[in-house]
Amino acid sequence: MQNDLHLLEGLCRQHGIPVTKNALKLLARYAGLLEAWNLKVNLVSRKEHAPVIVKHVFHSLLIARIHDFKPGEKVLDLGTGGGLPGIPLAILFPEASFLLVDSTGKKIAACKAMIKELGIENVIALHSRVEELKGVIFDTVLSRQVAPLEELCAYSARLLKRDGVLICLKGGSLNEEIAEAVLSREKHLGFPASVDQLPIGEIDPMFSEKQIVIARW
Repeated sequence: MQNDLHLLEGLCRQHGIPVTKNALKLLARYAGLLEAWNLKVNLVSRKEHAPVIVKHVFHSLLIARIHDFKPGEKVLDLGTGGGLPGIPLAILFPEASFLLVDSTGKKIAACKAMIKELGIENVIALHSRVEELKGVIFDTVLSRQVAPLEELCAYSARLLKRDGVLICLKGGSLNEEIAEAVLSREKHLGFPASVDQLPIGEIDPMFSEKQIVIARW
């Protein structure tokens, strides 16, 4: 855990992500818990050799380079899996409120156990399909799952405030996927009006085909 802590601290400093000592400890603990739970529940790929603290935790924190989560901000993590990117960002921004949703009960059970062990109070994990969410509205929707952008935009359109944003961590060639989402916006309340891409390959070779995708009204 100590090695993870120092590695993450150096990466955050290098890339301008402000993080407290307490947050670093929690993030390193979360990485350890994620690895342990992954032996029981398939939360992240078991085939990769890259450190979880970089491949998954730091990858999630990169969203903080382009979005500053405000106190009181309501955030939905759509298809959270093992709590990514929601748990790392909730640790980094303790005054924002995060709802983690996934349709797989075992994954949400793992998230609930990790949240409890970490003692973080600004996160709720909910076993639900996103279609079942009613009467809630969010400032920001996050997603790291592999669903097509049009599908994520369809879900987000009815859950986002009109000045809200959808922020996705995605990989591969996305031009066709983005074009389809924009062309389909009239089916989804006019969302998204615009989509921006931010490649993150210069940060680390393991992110060579990864991008942050930001969809706006």
